[in-house]
Amino acid sequence: MSLYCGASIMNQVKDTVADLKGIPTEKLLLEQLRKETLVVTFNKLDGDERIMTCTKSFDVIPEESRPKTDKPAKEGNVTVWDLNAKGWRSFKYDRVTNVEGVNNENITIS
Repeated sequence: MSLYCGASIMNQVKDTVADLKGIPTEKLLLEQLRKETLVVTFNKLDGDERIMTCTKSFDVIPEESRPKTDKPAKEGNVTVWDLNAKGWRSFKYDRVTNVEGVNNENITIS
C-alpha cells in the first residue's frame, strides 16, 4: 500500500467518524471558525466536558489579540479565540462532541 493510499484511507476514516459524531470534519470546522462564531462542546483531557463559544474570525477577535504570525497549530489541535475568556484556547479535534452555531443550530457540514 502506498503512502498516498494510506493517507486517503485515513481521511475517509476521519470523515466517517465526524459523520457518525454529527460534527463537521476538522478541515470544515476550521473553515467555519474563520467565518463565524461557533459553540463547540468537547471533553477536556481530564474528562470534564467544556462548552466554548469561539471563533477564528478577525471580525470578532480584537486587533491587539490577533496572531502576529500564521503559525499552524499542532496537528489535531484547534486553536481558537474564546469569546467568554477573551483569550486564545485550544482543544483536540478528536475530543469534539458537538458543534453549534451561536443560534443553537447544529453544524454538520460534510
